[in-house]
Amino acid sequence: MTTIKEIAAQANVSSSTVSRVLNNDPTISVTAETRNRILEVSKELGYKTVRKRKTEQKRARTTSPRIGIFLTHTLEEQEDGVDDPFFTSIRQGVESECINRGIFTNKVIRYVEKCEQIIDEIDGLIVIGSMELNEIHRIEGCTDNIVFIDGSPNEDKYDSIVIDFEKATLTALTHLLEQGYQKIGYIGGRLRMAEQIIEDKRHSTFIKKMKSKGLYDEDFVLIGEYTMTQGYEMMKEAIKKGKLPEAFFVGSDSMAIGAMRAIHEANLKIPEDIAIVGFNDIQMARFASTPLTTVKVFTEQMGRLGVQMLLDRLAGRELPLKVIVPTKLMLRDSTK
Repeated sequence: MTTIKEIAAQANVSSSTVSRVLNNDPTISVTAETRNRILEVSKELGYKTVRKRKTEQKRARTTSPRIGIFLTHTLEEQEDGVDDPFFTSIRQGVESECINRGIFTNKVIRYVEKCEQIIDEIDGLIVIGSMELNEIHRIEGCTDNIVFIDGSPNEDKYDSIVIDFEKATLTALTHLLEQGYQKIGYIGGRLRMAEQIIEDKRHSTFIKKMKSKGLYDEDFVLIGEYTMTQGYEMMKEAIKKGKLPEAFFVGSDSMAIGAMRAIHEANLKIPEDIAIVGFNDIQMARFASTPLTTVKVFTEQMGRLGVQMLLDRLAGRELPLKVIVPTKLMLRDSTK
């Protein structure tokens, strides 16, 4: 980028003179010849004043699509640890793609005062997480361009990006069964939509699969909240019972890492005493005391894809699309 100092050197004047001329300082006294020489040199070098750059940036923000990011967790839930790396990574993917495309974004949190006013100021909305129908009705009057990530309330009307939790869970369980584990437990959390608890496909698929094999044991299933602390506490509870399975499938890596801490504190070994498979493949999973076998979810790519789908909608596409993002089992040391 051209500097005032470079213009001053070529125009054979001081930097302060260049600055005052380019910023139209009415108090400066220079000859018309000097003024014209400075303006010609600055034009040749492609110099833009700070004011002009800010004006162009402002114009770009007003002409490019304004995209809102709607997080379906309250601030209180985030403070309680619900805002785990899974949702954070999706949001970062959305923001990164917007930055790459020069798009201005607003973050919108549910239940924030005057939320409708914020939504009314945007061209399209990316919703991260599940949303109740009454909330959808509340925002759809503001924009028809909505993409849901990790939720699909109406695939006949809205674009959505989801994970096949059933297939991902079966992949994890198949791995454990093929390794010879028969006594397999499950540690997971509760999925809520406002005050209502909704089905968690990881949990329900685990039950269905293990029952089909005649291997389901209710004592091996522990359900709490999707936090690292809860994973730690539930594993401590399982160890205290004295009846441990040979392996656990854990519904999130955060919970799995907490559970592994409890196992180490009990002087048990992973995977010799208890094998662990997590879910998400957060960065910490690779660097845990025992690197974690886990189901990788391509969360950041989900966020980036959400932006691409929304822009496609804004460009005129009417047909709603539902994208099922694949997952991948990442084999590490926490299983045999």
